[in-house]
Amino acid sequence: MQVLGLETSCDETGVALFDTRRGLVAQALHSQVRLHAAYGGVVPEIASRDHVRCLLPLVRQVLAEAAVQRPDAIAYTAGPGLVGALMVGGGLANGLGLGWQCPVIPIHHMEGHLLAPMLEENAPDFPFLALLVSGGHSMLVLCKTLGDYQVLGTTQDDAVGEAFDKCAKLLGLGYPGGPALARLAEQGSESAYAFPRPMLHHPGLDFSFSGLKTAVMLQVKQATSDGVLDSAVADIAASFQRAAIDTLIGRTLKAAKEVSAKRIVVAGGVGANVLLRRELAARFDGRVFYPRLEYCTDNGAMIAVAGALRMAEAVDATEIRAQARWSLDTLRPPEGMIDE
Repeated sequence: MQVLGLETSCDETGVALFDTRRGLVAQALHSQVRLHAAYGGVVPEIASRDHVRCLLPLVRQVLAEAAVQRPDAIAYTAGPGLVGALMVGGGLANGLGLGWQCPVIPIHHMEGHLLAPMLEENAPDFPFLALLVSGGHSMLVLCKTLGDYQVLGTTQDDAVGEAFDKCAKLLGLGYPGGPALARLAEQGSESAYAFPRPMLHHPGLDFSFSGLKTAVMLQVKQATSDGVLDSAVADIAASFQRAAIDTLIGRTLKAAKEVSAKRIVVAGGVGANVLLRRELAARFDGRVFYPRLEYCTDNGAMIAVAGALRMAEAVDATEIRAQARWSLDTLRPPEGMIDE
């Protein structure tokens, strides 16, 4: 069974073909970073127009590379995300479904991230605890089985990826600045500044990064006033990154203890952070799973594999689904699936 996956939730256009026997056959990804850099963030209308421009050529490219005329089903991101961008992917998926007479499968974007490690040879078994961290999300999710998810904690304000980008902007690193900040942090001292670890010792499992971001902003202002910002940027970056990663790991280990987790999955763009990967693996008494770096950010492969796992929910191409907001814990296991 071959599933074509389309990802258009925000500023990356992803297409992939997943075969239930052979695994991932082909994929292509187009990033819009250069288009949005001049504005310091994603512009929804520009994002939608670029998806329109790129999506069908990428579909042709992936099918040609896989030597496939048409797939057995098409999975597409139905939400959450930018509605206009989602409409592009949903519209093409349903149009191709009608033309090819194959069903379509609406996929939750965050479930795609949770299932990205299933693309690896050593995929995690259910149940597992997931730390889902990106520019828009900071979540701890207990994944009992496919479609049975319990959100244990989420962010009360900025997501951790958003905090990375905003602090990078304060340091003059441009947009998107998260990866640039992480690289700069390698040159600085993690202990140069005593930034807070927000909510690390608070009850519950929620996150908050606004206070940490404010602390960085105040330090940047002080360093600027003292005329030492240029010599301090690496230390500020390193100290911020250490505080953010300590917060993520502390909450994750607390959640793992509460639910007796033996496996942790780290997914989302911040899952590519080297310090997070190294520290969590060293401090967790169990197995930690990560998707490859290319599957941490938004991509079509995670949507294709999610579609393959949800093949039982394939429907005729008659309705475009596009949901800006869609709670992960409203999902259910595919019909007929036995919850062990």
